[in-house]
Amino acid sequence: MTEVEFDPAARSYEVELSPPSLSDDLTDDLGRVTRALEQNHDRTCRSVDVDVARTISPDLRSWDWCARATLYEEELIALSPPSGLQLALAVDLGTTKIAGYLVDMERGKTLAADGVMNPQTAYGEDIVTRISYARKSTEHAARLREDVVDALNRLAHKLCQKTDTDRLHIVDMVLVGNTAMHHLFLGLPTEQLVRSPYVPAVSRAMVVKTRDAGLELAPGAYVRTLPNVAGYVGADHVAMLLATDLQGGPAPALALDIGTNTEICLSADGKLTSVSCASGPAFEGAHIEHGMRAASGAIERLDLMDGDVTYRTVDGAPPVGLCGSGILDAVAGLYSADIVDIRGAMDRSHKRVRVTNGRPEFVLVEAGEAGNQRAITVTQRDVREVLLAKGAIRAGIEVLLRAQGLRAEELERVVIAGAFGCYISVSSAVKIGLLPDLPLGRFKPVGNAAGAGARLAMLSQDKWADAQQMARRIEYIEPATVPDFDRIMARASYLGEGPSSAE
Repeated sequence: MTEVEFDPAARSYEVELSPPSLSDDLTDDLGRVTRALEQNHDRTCRSVDVDVARTISPDLRSWDWCARATLYEEELIALSPPSGLQLALAVDLGTTKIAGYLVDMERGKTLAADGVMNPQTAYGEDIVTRISYARKSTEHAARLREDVVDALNRLAHKLCQKTDTDRLHIVDMVLVGNTAMHHLFLGLPTEQLVRSPYVPAVSRAMVVKTRDAGLELAPGAYVRTLPNVAGYVGADHVAMLLATDLQGGPAPALALDIGTNTEICLSADGKLTSVSCASGPAFEGAHIEHGMRAASGAIERLDLMDGDVTYRTVDGAPPVGLCGSGILDAVAGLYSADIVDIRGAMDRSHKRVRVTNGRPEFVLVEAGEAGNQRAITVTQRDVREVLLAKGAIRAGIEVLLRAQGLRAEELERVVIAGAFGCYISVSSAVKIGLLPDLPLGRFKPVGNAAGAGARLAMLSQDKWADAQQMARRIEYIEPATVPDFDRIMARASYLGEGPSSAE
């Protein structure tokens, strides 16, 4: 979490008002608030949210004419008791997970961070499947939107419960996500996102009343979204670049946000070039025989040495499956031990390889050792799923390097964002060729940079403006337009650092 000069768009001020009487000028209640803001805080109020206006008179009288007034630009968007804590919420609306950060708007301090699963996964793990579902009917599209809005309201409630605060005191919200998540949340059309040339309905930043979005926060509050770049590169990518300060310096640097959809940006010589890769959910445990989320009992670290397996699980619990980082370690170990070849084919003669229903699988944990009394294995199909994800991501990297005339070894910094990127073994990622073969000191896992970027844009009007400007600077490359992309993808879809070894 990078610190920034605190200058939010929504600011609150204490006001003490004189009650009206027959002997004064009979100024209306709103006029008394605006006059106090001008006289005591040098702030101009030119408009009032209608929901604030509806309760202003009884509220001021019940608070004995002392209140906390919150302005967004020159609009009065909230009125609360003088002791009320004003809050803001930054959200990374991910395809699989939703992360939220609750912030004290008096000091800019993060009070709590938490997350919930995106309930839209019930309609499809990837965004293309969800858009296909939404296209079937307006009811389907509405259901997707309602589910994610409900999840956001639950997340806000959860964060406020943790801090003993009230979500009706959340006066500002900044939300980022990929373009499809952005459109589904706002109820924008999505069909054009899956049809060439994959154009968003809206790219620019949006500022919408939270009540119009279905969010149960302060009645006059706004939810703001950072700009999108292209159909498959959204505001979360802009937020990641904002948080990692990857803004086009001279030294070549790469930033990846690895997930179901992986966005990659190459910065070199003042230029920002980005690409999106359909990497799939394998690194989040989906489509893997014994894959799971990073929950208790998931193998998160694994090592193969002389055919023996050592591992570490989440919470130190008995093993019950593999999460993304464990899957990556397993495939890297199998490749290093020559148990799978560069094409992912498994050596059936190895002592730990068994054939079940005609499919070879490597036994990591015997049934008697597992927490659920089921053997944990890596199947031939699992290796193929990892190869598909690895190939998509590495092909995206190669497209960007070629576009700027660079070689991988010229990269001075590789930033790996996202929850998966924070927990993976970089050496395993390099071993299978997911990441370029560079000195490990050049790699920097940074966690949820998209959420951190949303928080920066919320805390600082300068950072909000920087995000708008950065989005305009990004040059997006659509892989389908690269003349020999199929060849690049095929060469990337081998294990190891080796188109040459594959030829």
